[in-house]
Amino acid sequence: MDTLISPRRRTVLAALGAGALLAGCSDGLLAGLTTRPLAAFGGPTMGTAWTAKMAGALAEGMATKAEASVAAALASVVEGMSAHLATSELGRFNRHASTEPFAVSRETLEVFTLARAVSERTGGAFDVTVAPAVDAWGFGPAGRSSLPSSQDLTRLAASIDFRHITLDAKAGTLAKSHPAVRADLSGVAKGYGVDLAARSLDALGSRDHLVEAGGEVRAKGTNAEGRPWRIGIERPDRQAREPFVIVPLSDLSMASSGDYRIFFEHEGRRYSHEIDPATREPVRGNLASVSVVSADCARADALATALFVMGEKRGYEWAADHGESACLIVRGEGGRLEERRTPAFAKLGAERVAA
Repeated sequence: MDTLISPRRRTVLAALGAGALLAGCSDGLLAGLTTRPLAAFGGPTMGTAWTAKMAGALAEGMATKAEASVAAALASVVEGMSAHLATSELGRFNRHASTEPFAVSRETLEVFTLARAVSERTGGAFDVTVAPAVDAWGFGPAGRSSLPSSQDLTRLAASIDFRHITLDAKAGTLAKSHPAVRADLSGVAKGYGVDLAARSLDALGSRDHLVEAGGEVRAKGTNAEGRPWRIGIERPDRQAREPFVIVPLSDLSMASSGDYRIFFEHEGRRYSHEIDPATREPVRGNLASVSVVSADCARADALATALFVMGEKRGYEWAADHGESACLIVRGEGGRLEERRTPAFAKLGAERVAA
């Protein structure tokens, strides 16, 4: 297995550390197979960690350049799209208490454009303007002090609707229809960062690599064994970290969303960090995690969130009807885990790991 992905806290933090570790060894290689060198390096980003792997012999200095390019790509996303960083474009846009157009970079506009497309396609199940509700439940930068009341949630409804943000691609601007509108890009920015990082390796001429950041992954070519990269979807268990399903990926991305890593309990009820924009409340139900495979990681990231919000039945049916590649892991009777694979996902040849 080349990497194990897990739903992480869907926040983009301000700090991005340097000093990644370079390792010139291979891992998880099967005996008897011809293998190639494998370079691996990584570091912290967006409140989690990133890892990149490159298979095959590298020219002198390539690993150093690759490490720097991945770190720079992820840092640019933090600087542009972090809700925790006051000086980021997103931070300034959220404080922009006006309906006048607000200029943003090409990258930030690209993420808002993708988010809008996914919002429209999923009927608002994915909605970046959910930020006020995320904050109200204590999953934002300020943390939690008390539970929001029903009146609080009702008041938030006026500012939560993806249609409250207008995009002007030609002018490079965003505009709010309501001054109180704020955005949270944590359900798409991490995937976009992985896409940027992987493209930076493409630009260096790399043909076989994997980039992963906090549960979002993009794979190109083959691994050190000359096979598709093997990506493990984590078993939805807060205590253990082990694979539940292993997915072979080549020239594809995968992102996961789940409720078992970040949550709190109050008076016997569990509150997940995944918020339904329609109700402004944490998602409830038996769905433990959703993993989506797509060409671009940002799109997979946003769709995984949308399907989780839709829930077990509607999420599966929507994904299957729209030809999306998704694997839903559901808690059955007695805590038994069941998986539901859409037809497109079933074609990938993923392997269930024996218990």
